[in-house]
Amino acid sequence: MTRLDSAIRRLSAQRNLLNWAANEIEPTGVILELGLGNGRTYDHLRTRLPDREIYAFERTLAVHPDDLPPEDYLVLGDIFDTLPLFAERMGPACAALIHADIGSGDDALNRQLAKRLSPLLEPLLEPGGLVLADRAFDLPRCTNLSTRTGITEGRYFVYRRARESGRPVAHRPSHIA
Repeated sequence: MTRLDSAIRRLSAQRNLLNWAANEIEPTGVILELGLGNGRTYDHLRTRLPDREIYAFERTLAVHPDDLPPEDYLVLGDIFDTLPLFAERMGPACAALIHADIGSGDDALNRQLAKRLSPLLEPLLEPGGLVLADRAFDLPRCTNLSTRTGITEGRYFVYRRARESGRPVAHRPSHIA
């Protein structure tokens, strides 16, 4: 497969999963976009979820001017500094959806990043909340739905935090794409 074909498959998987998640998440909770990049997925999320608060995290701003989040929803700096401060401010279980697309082409660095980031993500998820990511995370209180999505294994990862007992469970995807 060419790198172009691979990029197209990754972006298609990402779009399909974001569309699915927009319909699956609870009506409460904020949306976190970890890795704003040039703003493509942020733009997609704000279009699909126009009434939701979407916080975008980025180390170095390189976003297309049309996709710049409002100042109050843009969190600049190293994620390992900014995410804990955000969690203190917002409190636990504040996020309905976390989209993490922050890796590089270095698999070893990506594994280290996921290992360090995992314990910061899980407490932010509300019960039933989703994590969509370009890499695998270790989220013990979440169910890994990745193999149920219809997306090529290892292409994208999907996790749902367990719901509190007594709350209805939304349908589980058998095929997303």
